[in-house]
Amino acid sequence: MATPPPAATMSDFAASPVVTEGGRAARTAAVLALFAVAAVVSLPWWGERAHMHLATEFFYVLALAQMWNLLAGYGGLLSVGQQAFVGIGAYCLVLLGLHGGLNAFLVIPLAGVAGAVMGALVAPLVFRLRGAHFAVGTWVIAEVLRILTANLPFVSGGSGVSVARTVAGMGAEQRMSITLWIALALGVGATLAVYALLRSRWGLALVAVRDSERASQSLGIDPQRLKWLVWIAAAAGCAMVGALIFTMKLRVSPDAAYSLDWTTTMLFVVVIGGIGTLEGPIVGTVVYFLLREWLSDLGEGYLILLGALTMAVMLFAKGGLWGLVTRRWDVQLFPVQRRVKAG
Repeated sequence: MATPPPAATMSDFAASPVVTEGGRAARTAAVLALFAVAAVVSLPWWGERAHMHLATEFFYVLALAQMWNLLAGYGGLLSVGQQAFVGIGAYCLVLLGLHGGLNAFLVIPLAGVAGAVMGALVAPLVFRLRGAHFAVGTWVIAEVLRILTANLPFVSGGSGVSVARTVAGMGAEQRMSITLWIALALGVGATLAVYALLRSRWGLALVAVRDSERASQSLGIDPQRLKWLVWIAAAAGCAMVGALIFTMKLRVSPDAAYSLDWTTTMLFVVVIGGIGTLEGPIVGTVVYFLLREWLSDLGEGYLILLGALTMAVMLFAKGGLWGLVTRRWDVQLFPVQRRVKAG
């Protein structure tokens, strides 16, 4: 008589989690995205300056949104103080560009290092807090940095300073083109970096921590270490975007650099599009710019409508606009779900 095969154990199934394929929708989206990226790269040769400026804004807002989504949507860290790192990036232009003599575009990657260092320095403070206290704590950190910067004379205090000298010798068209390409790299790079993270074992652990810290600890995951890494990565990303933003504006002031508007924009984009999804920030960024173009003539009414729309989505479509799409058609443009495969 043949010996029956041994009964399957849980380890047989847990050993080989495989990321699901996205199907035709994901492949079609990837092809369209490649064409879109090629069109943006070539925009300086056929587009108007207004189009280049709008595309630059779109991609740096997308980068900020992906960083906030990584924090809140995947790390469970509800920060309302990410403007702190936008400001750090902006003032790297002053310190390294104006005083250090570096070109503004060389400052951008260094701003990411500075943002990561600052994120690591403040992490022991904010990570003592939980929930709403964590959110308020991040805002307090941003306000403290704004006030300190406004009272430092060697960065021109609260009056602000022009950083036009950091791009001296470059024509306006050349500066605009390079700014566009860096914004594209940051927006697309942030999206792909988060996608790669979520497809890795680190991403699987991060989602486990978000869903249940206690359960993830029982699997040998260190939630605190993962959250620190996510926090520092988001700080670096926001700082690089901050340096890019003020390379466009060519003037830095504490109120502009540390403005709460940067974080509220991230929050609006992610909540409207769909928090905890890679597609959500993309959808939210598109919606944000469409509303801004259509409703900007309303003045303060525009902000009221944005706030009302955010509240409506939070109440009636908690998964955001992308959540409505997935419930209706079950599509994934960035497949990150896993199925268990017997080893």
